[in-house]
Amino acid sequence: MKPLTKRKVTVRIALVALFAALIAAGTFITIPFGPVPFVLQNMFAMLAGLLMGPFLGGGAVLLYLTAGAIGAPVFAGAAGGFVHFLSPSGGYLYGYFLSAVAAGFIAGTPYSETQTPLWRVIIAGVLGMLVVYVPGVIQLKIVLSCAWWPEAFSYGFFPFLIGDAIKCTAAIAIAPRLRRLIAHHL
Repeated sequence: MKPLTKRKVTVRIALVALFAALIAAGTFITIPFGPVPFVLQNMFAMLAGLLMGPFLGGGAVLLYLTAGAIGAPVFAGAAGGFVHFLSPSGGYLYGYFLSAVAAGFIAGTPYSETQTPLWRVIIAGVLGMLVVYVPGVIQLKIVLSCAWWPEAFSYGFFPFLIGDAIKCTAAIAIAPRLRRLIAHHL
């Protein structure tokens, strides 16, 4: 493995910061819907891993989560603070990190010499989007004291499937070209 040049390190830091900012910008496109709002943040978190790989993508989400935890208004509804990790929708915040890491591991880190097969990008995108729901629905069930799992799924999973399918399709459509572009700079 070749050592990283200062330029490559700078580009990687800039990309991580850029994707953390994109995830934060997703908060301004929020549609309130019960205990869990519709947002674009999950798409940008998944896209971070899909485009930059698990480590840089996960780093971008961690930077975003850290900014929100210390009070920056980057969570849904332009809110911030650690208390949001304990809210009914707080599990989805953990899910953003899992999404970036899962999508990144499945798609792999982009390399300019090779192109990732489309089937792999599709699987990475779909699973990256779905993994957000694992901690999200679990925490929703616990915090809202839902008696049954179907009740938790009716609040925090089923209403979002169509919107997330559209976001996932858009991300998968742009990912191959952006992966090639980013690979030249990594």
